[in-house]
Amino acid sequence: MTEPTGLSAGAEEKKESVPTQLMKHKNEVDVASEELGSANAPADQTEQTTSELRQDCVYRSSGRPEKTDMIKSLVMDQDASRKCELYVPWSSNRSVVESSEESEEDMYRDEEEIEREKILLNETTSSDYKLSVSPEMDIMEYCRKEWRGNTPAAKRMRKGYEAVAQKFASIRRIRGDNYCAFRATLFQALSQATQLPRWLQSEDFTMLPENLLSKYDWIKQWQLRKKPGKRMGEIRDEIKENLVLLRQKWKNISEIKGPLEKQEACDKLFKNEEEEYSLYEALKFLMLNTAIELYNADKSGKRVPVFSWLLFARDTSSNPCQLMQNHLNHIGHSGGLEQVEMFLLAYALQYTIQVYRLYKHSTDEFITLYPNDPEEDWPVVTLITEDDRHYNIPVRMCQETML
Repeated sequence: MTEPTGLSAGAEEKKESVPTQLMKHKNEVDVASEELGSANAPADQTEQTTSELRQDCVYRSSGRPEKTDMIKSLVMDQDASRKCELYVPWSSNRSVVESSEESEEDMYRDEEEIEREKILLNETTSSDYKLSVSPEMDIMEYCRKEWRGNTPAAKRMRKGYEAVAQKFASIRRIRGDNYCAFRATLFQALSQATQLPRWLQSEDFTMLPENLLSKYDWIKQWQLRKKPGKRMGEIRDEIKENLVLLRQKWKNISEIKGPLEKQEACDKLFKNEEEEYSLYEALKFLMLNTAIELYNADKSGKRVPVFSWLLFARDTSSNPCQLMQNHLNHIGHSGGLEQVEMFLLAYALQYTIQVYRLYKHSTDEFITLYPNDPEEDWPVVTLITEDDRHYNIPVRMCQETML
């Protein structure tokens, strides 16, 4: 796979900001990381525009740009679709790129055909709407159902699915409720788990909430799902329970030897709504912990991944406190994961997240890795997206995929 090397559109116009940005970062490195503990920025920061983000050109300590082109492109692609919309299974699910052409297409379709389709959609939606992960179906059959038009967008999607079908035979649709990135990633990770990850084996793992709350008072503003306004002790205890549950479920499923039994255990877990959402809250807290570690490492002058520079280059997340207030607290409530946060999720799990981005077919970004320079020993999970907002999962690999 060839990594993209070209700058995104408009990046050339911002070259004059590079020395300024580099000097700014050099000065920031000298500031002690203790400033994090007193960070208390307001939560109503405005979102950074694309042009402002381009100015935050990211360089490592060597002074040379390293693989920032693709990461900046991923982040700027998100400007057009910052929120993960509700995804109703078995819907016609046209991507936003085709919705404007749908009415024109219907002019050339038989009226009875349209009515039959509506009846079918209503029947299937009522039967499996609440399924977090729907049963698998042939990937090309799914494609034909979803993308039957002759618009450029439909043709591009069909080409994308055809490419995915060279590696995977089936697809499983993921329920879209702003947790879809968590749901797809965790389901894939557990489905192939054969052992407990090292970071889950740590004795200090369940002590994370207590340790972080003792250092950073602002974490008491952490937003628990459906439980706003909790006191610090309640926040600490519930997050700890979520982390214990994550380790327990991961351990239990990884110890199952038979692939069918393992799949049944995963399916059962993702039908238990209370446990399922507790796992997602655990993932969010792990992302916060990873962000704090990266932020402190950067302030200490240590080498950090390129994406972390972009993560903290946003006006709405210039430090971990703002990241929590303006982004992590809203995941699952009013929005999903943005592109740069997919990198953070990958680092928190120490997994490589490989995504087929179907609307990018025939470009270098069709298959995107989070992170784009993964560790060799990190396991790989594979997702599919049509618009960088909603994610489904391909299953039944046809052949080994070499990264």
